[in-house]
Parts: sequence; C-alpha cells; structure tokens
Amino acid sequence: MSLEIREDRRETGLLLSPVGRIDSNTSGELERALLAKGAEPRLVVDLSDVEYVSSAGLRVFLMLARKVKAADGRLALCALPPSVRQVFDLAGFTALFTVESSPDQAFERLSS
Repeated sequence: MSLEIREDRRETGLLLSPVGRIDSNTSGELERALLAKGAEPRLVVDLSDVEYVSSAGLRVFLMLARKVKAADGRLALCALPPSVRQVFDLAGFTALFTVESSPDQAFERLSS
C-alpha cells in the first residue's frame, strides 16, 4: 500500500500532507519524501488525513526534526487526529515538536 503525500508551496513555507497509514510498509516512502524537503526554511506537516502512525513512522518524524534543525529551518506538525495525537503523546513526541491545530496556525507560529 502506498502513501499519498500532497505538497503545497505557500508564501510562508512548504506544507506536506501525508494521506493514509504511516506504518512499516509506508514509512520508507514518507522518509524519502520528508527528508528530501528537510532543508526548507519553514516546513509544516499536516497530519489531518493520517489514520495511524507506528513506531517506524515516529522514527521518520524524529529524523526529519534533526535534519530541519541541522539546516537551521523550522518545523511544525498540525491537525493531529485523536488516535495519532495519542501515539505522539505516549511516545513523548508532542514535547519535541511544535504542534498546532491547523496549517495556518503552524505557519504563523513558525514565522514568529
């Protein structure tokens, strides 16, 4: 099963929106797509259309955070559905990321 990743270039930065499940079958695809964009000055990942995130998916987000930080960029996640938010909370990842309710709020936070 493949993972669709929508891309929306905005004046304020780049919005990436994965659609589907992020698990061991799709995490490689997500990793390639996200890490290729890790040097963006402002990157927002909209998780509103993600049904599930496994530990393999969490690893990809951690790698992305490191790459963005190394490139002096800024990263935010937004619109986490309750089940995805629970996984991030249990793993302690919500403390590691800027998390907002919507893409607009995330870009606003990265711009301040």
